[in-house]
This record gives sequence, C-alpha cells and structure tokens, in this order.
Amino acid sequence: MSRINTNLPSLIAQRVLASQNKTLAGSLERLSTGLAINRGSDNPAGLIASEGLRSDKVSIAAAIGNAERADQVINITEGGLHEINELLMHIQGLVTESANDASLSAAERNANQLQVDAIIQAIDRISATTSFQDTKLLNGALDYTVVNQDAAVAATQINSAKLVIGKTRDVSAVVTASAQRGVLFLSANNNSLALNNTGANFTFEIAGTKGTREFAFASGVSLANMRDVINGVAGATGVEASVFGTAIRLKSEAYGSSEFVSVKVIDDAGINAGGGGATAGIYGAASTDEDVPRVVANTLFSAADGSNAIRDSGQDISVIINGIVAVGDGKVASVKSELLDLDIEFTNAGATSLATIDAYTIQGGGAKFLIGPSVDINNEVAIGIGNMAARSLGKYGVGFIDDLGTGKDYAVGNGDLVTAQAIVDHAIMQVSKLRGRLGAFQKNTIGSSVRTLGIAFENISAAESLIRDTDFASETARLTRAQVLVSAATNVLAIANTQPQSVLALIG
Repeated sequence: MSRINTNLPSLIAQRVLASQNKTLAGSLERLSTGLAINRGSDNPAGLIASEGLRSDKVSIAAAIGNAERADQVINITEGGLHEINELLMHIQGLVTESANDASLSAAERNANQLQVDAIIQAIDRISATTSFQDTKLLNGALDYTVVNQDAAVAATQINSAKLVIGKTRDVSAVVTASAQRGVLFLSANNNSLALNNTGANFTFEIAGTKGTREFAFASGVSLANMRDVINGVAGATGVEASVFGTAIRLKSEAYGSSEFVSVKVIDDAGINAGGGGATAGIYGAASTDEDVPRVVANTLFSAADGSNAIRDSGQDISVIINGIVAVGDGKVASVKSELLDLDIEFTNAGATSLATIDAYTIQGGGAKFLIGPSVDINNEVAIGIGNMAARSLGKYGVGFIDDLGTGKDYAVGNGDLVTAQAIVDHAIMQVSKLRGRLGAFQKNTIGSSVRTLGIAFENISAAESLIRDTDFASETARLTRAQVLVSAATNVLAIANTQPQSVLALIG
C-alpha cells in the first residue's frame, strides 16, 4: 500500500468494529433486561403482537379481580341471609309452640310475642345494614326497578336481566292456556238432600292435595250446611266448597297441575231415585268456565264410577314471555335465558284469561358484575337481590312477616296461627331460594369465570413470553460470538492503522 491519505482497510475495520459493538451492546441489553424486545426497532411485528397480548393480560387480571370481589359481595350477602333464615326458623318454632293453646299460659304467649317482635326488628336491622363498601345488599337497593306494572300481574321476581346502558326492557306475556283449579260439582238437583233410603246417610269422601275426609249427611240437610261442614276441614283437604244453584261446587285451594279434587261415593242413600232426579251426580267443570258445570254428568251417584272416585286436576298456566315459552306452575310463569330470568305470578283474572298482557317495564337496577376482559354485555352478569325486610318476606295474597307483630292479624299472641305458619313457610322458602340462586351464581358463574380467566392468563402470558422475553441460552451464545468479533475487529483495526507507516521506507 503506497497511499496514506485514505486508509481503506482502517475504514473497513472501523465499520465492522462499530457493527460488532452494536451487536454486543444489543446482547448485553437483552441479557440485562431479560427482554428480547426493548424498542420497536428490535422487532416491529413482535412489538405489536406482544403489546396486544400485554393489554389482554391487564384486562384479564382486572377481570379476575372483579370476579373475586364479586365473590366477596356474595359471601357477605349470604352471611346476612343465613342469619335471617335462622331468625325465621326461630319464629317458626314460636308459632308452633303458641298454637298449643291449652297448655300455654297467657304470660308465655305474651313472651313469645315479645320474641317475635324482637326478631322482626332484628330482620329489619340486618336487611338495612348488610353492606359492602357502603353498598346496601339486602334492603332492595340491588333489586330491579319496574314501572307500568299491569293489574293482571300480582307479583314478580326478576332474578337477572341484562340491560344496555340507558335502555329499558319491556316484558310482555301472551297467555295461551289459562291456569285452572281442580273443580267438581256435586249436584243434588235440589236445595237440600232428598234421600230415598230411610235412616241412611249420603256418605262420600273428598280428597285434595292436603288430605282426605269422609262426610255423611242425612236427608233434608241444606246445601248451605253441607258447604259449611266441608269448608270446616278445608285446611285438612285443600278443597273449598260453595253453593252453585242446586249443587255443591268443590274447588282446590290453589291453581296448577299438582292440585286436584277427588270425590268417592260410599253410600248414595238412594239420592238418585228419591227427589234427586236422574240428573243428580258428579259433574266436571265446563271447558270454557270452571265455575259452571258441564251439561252432562261425569257419573251418577249410584253408578260404579262414583264409588271408584272421580277426580279432576288443575292446570298450569301457559305463557309466552318476550317470545320465549315460559314454564308454568299454577299461576306463575318463569323464563330463564341469558338476557332475562324472571318469575311472574298473575292474579286470578290474569291467569284465567287468554290475552296479551304488557306486564311491566324493567327500568334498571340489579347487582351487575363485569367478570370478563371486555366491557360488553357478553361479559356482564347480573343478579337481582330483593328486599329482605320483614315487610317483604312472605307471599302476596297470604301475608308478610311483619304481620306477625303485636296488634297485627297474625300475631302469635292472639292471631290466626294457621296463616302465620303459612307466612313463615313462604318467607323461609323465599330466603332459601335467594340463597340457592346466589350459591349457584357464586359457584357456576363466578367460580367458572375465575378458573377460565386464570387459564387464559397463563396461556397469554406464555405467548407473550415467547415473543418478548430473552432466550438466555441463545443470547449468551450470541454475546460470546459478539465479544470475540469485537476483539478481532479491534486487533484488525490496530493493524490497519499501523499499515500506512510502511511507506516511510520509500522516503528514508
């Protein structure tokens, strides 16, 4: 080499050394941070993918936290309900004890009433104070709000309803088949019994969902007297009687396919021949009106069918709610879907008329939880938690727990204890059903979501790690190679820088 102004080998060595130094610096950075991607230039496509995965991880981690917090809310709610349930059990015992009238003194009965009053106050206190971070859980604050409720709707229980923010949901019911009670008519074809067999009694057995009773009536007894005797044991049979013209109308107390009325003739005492006429017998209800008997009798009293028992069962209501075929149980229709889960109890008029009913509008409310990574309706779950105060525990048309207080109709001191026990039974069932719904929600909805989100978090973390994290085995190999190349390039540069000195021999 005979030129010294431009040392081309030195320039090449400088360029290679700079490149190797950059490679070495990159390896050192990746090893020191543990990240394969520290800036966009390291891997532009990888950076985009890994940042998307990191965003998913943040959302999933937040969703897991939301679900775990929802689980704690349910735990606190369940604790309050458990205590209310225990208090209701105590009232149940006091009602049963107070019914033992002959062996209970007035002082003891008054003491029982004082306990019931204290329990009612305790239930109200628990419902008003059970809370999570100042959010009341059992006072109805987390129940759904309905407006424009139709008169045909007696009561409703909204278990869950997903609503778009700022929107309401109309609930419409089309009754396609009416609810019915078990109904039979005992036609004497007279206002009183006219028996042909002297000294004999018209004897028959009535059965209902609560039990059976046998009745025997002598000739000349009025239908009104027969009605009163049958109603006197209605609590034991579940069958109510009324006079309809020259017949006794027998009805089950409640509506539904599980309700029935059965009549078995044991001794007709010649009623068919003696003043009863050929039309005396057991009739079913007309297909269009349960309050009117059929034109033709199911059987005459003297026929063999009568002695084998004639039975008529009720019918559950059939309803289509918001396009979904509901499950009927007596006068109650239930639908369960992702968007709507509710029970509607209709009035007698509403349950027995084939019509379209604009039941009500759900305006909002409910306990809403976001247990998924995306803020949308698919990841939102909701559950309604009703008011557990004493004035709300019980059943429409029967009564509520606060009706057992001092001076009320069903006080244990001097009230109707049969109805009081029915109220407590309904209240216990109401609390138990809510606890069951919350338990299913906690176990199947929240629990499964936490497990699913946990698995998703693991898999996304693995995918992000594969893209973003440093592989120390391969990176240390690259570091060693870069170190060797930097050393070699440094030595070569030193040689290249000294090479132009050889031209001095030409001028020396």
